[in-house]
Amino acid sequence: MILTKRASGVLMSITSLPSDFGVGDLGPSAFRFADLLSESKQSYWQVLPVTPTDLGNSPYNATSAFGGNPLLISPEILEGEGLLPELPKAGHGQLPPGRASYGYASVLKREMIRKAHQRFKEGRDRGEFEEFCQENSSWLESYCLYAALKEERDEPWYLWPKGLRDRKPDSLAEKRIKLKDVVDREKFAQFVFFKQWHSLKEYCAELGIGLVGDISFYVAGDSADVWSNREIFKLDSEGRPTSVGGVPPDYFSKTGQLWGNPVYDWEELNVQGFGWWTRRLQQTLKLFDLTRLDHFRGFVAYWEVPGDAKTAVSGKWVAAPWEAFFETIKSRFPSMPFVAEDLGVITPDVRAVMRRFDLPGMDVLLFAFDSGPDNPYLPENHSPDSVVYTGTHDTNTIRGWFRDDVSPEQKKRLFEYVGKEVSEEEASWEFIRLAENSVACLSIIPTQDVLSLGSDARMNRPSFAEGNWEWRATPEQLTSDAFRRLGEETENSRRY
Repeated sequence: MILTKRASGVLMSITSLPSDFGVGDLGPSAFRFADLLSESKQSYWQVLPVTPTDLGNSPYNATSAFGGNPLLISPEILEGEGLLPELPKAGHGQLPPGRASYGYASVLKREMIRKAHQRFKEGRDRGEFEEFCQENSSWLESYCLYAALKEERDEPWYLWPKGLRDRKPDSLAEKRIKLKDVVDREKFAQFVFFKQWHSLKEYCAELGIGLVGDISFYVAGDSADVWSNREIFKLDSEGRPTSVGGVPPDYFSKTGQLWGNPVYDWEELNVQGFGWWTRRLQQTLKLFDLTRLDHFRGFVAYWEVPGDAKTAVSGKWVAAPWEAFFETIKSRFPSMPFVAEDLGVITPDVRAVMRRFDLPGMDVLLFAFDSGPDNPYLPENHSPDSVVYTGTHDTNTIRGWFRDDVSPEQKKRLFEYVGKEVSEEEASWEFIRLAENSVACLSIIPTQDVLSLGSDARMNRPSFAEGNWEWRATPEQLTSDAFRRLGEETENSRRY
């Protein structure tokens, strides 16, 4: 297993960092947060996916499995490098406190990138940029042309004229000429994102902090990947999905979750030697020291729903060629630096795959008091080869759960387990202590639980379309005593 010593970390989306520019980014706040983690004796910083997003802003609905999200580019760094004449006007008075404003950030960052690209073209050595474009040409060319066409047409790729939809060479060549400057600007944005990311990664490494990434199982139907690789997805002749992904009814939804992403054609992926997936994982591991594989069970069997279904109830389980896939991945990445997201409906065959390939899973303490002593999420049922969380980006915060969601039976089990009654104010810290003292090799605490925040700080409500991914910390919250207290718990539990 890649995790070999006890350690502790914090879950904090880049978008949730303080910023004057709509969403958190890779600028000074990110470096200050790394300092805070170091001072708090943390060894890992886990983030949500950093790939480009579209409508809904979900980081799990990427428009590119390989690119970086331009919204995370820091204006301060560009200004410091002389690529901006001045910083964009900060959004004071326009932004809701403690919330991300993706619409505001999108307009601001698009104009910022346009200005920086213009200055870059006028007087900068393009050698490093050209080298980046060459090294990433396998995905960069298609993604940047896709992004330029989306800007021109503002509609999904499967509604484009047939020549563009079906990637006819003449049609693409014509658009590459017409949209050359826009394509070049998109390449520049990717160049800047990866340059800023690697600067932050190197800084974290100097502090002894590893970065934990998160890779979504599916990509968006309206994405550069589906447009460029139609043969590995189940689509009709016009590019629309004949089958979509989701999960059956579970903890989060009585009718299941209908994600709407086109499912993979695993037979074709197998024929191709899983090349798209190995390239995707290779790209991800350039950014992170450890990567969480979201919806891990989908690699063994996935819930396939008819493309015209209204809910996920009518779906069925379909087996994937897991043995060939993971043998390929193991040969390509021998250390297997992955964590399996094994939440939800997990069958014995999924557990067997995790054991065979020595992949740690997740233990979520918020689920530990749903039932009795056999509950797998209770600390005594954890194993050293796992990662323990108080909660995840999909659950309520601990304080929010305690105040708004907990049943009398769950509360009774919690009190009996910790040997005392727990107040709302202290609920988060009881769970943090349970996590830090677990035998699990790695403990990850969401920032909202470190700060003992309530339901209004929840990151995502599965099956709810509005209001997700918006929580942001304030500068004052990140200078509170909460992280000092986390450091004490980390040291006391021998995770430092």
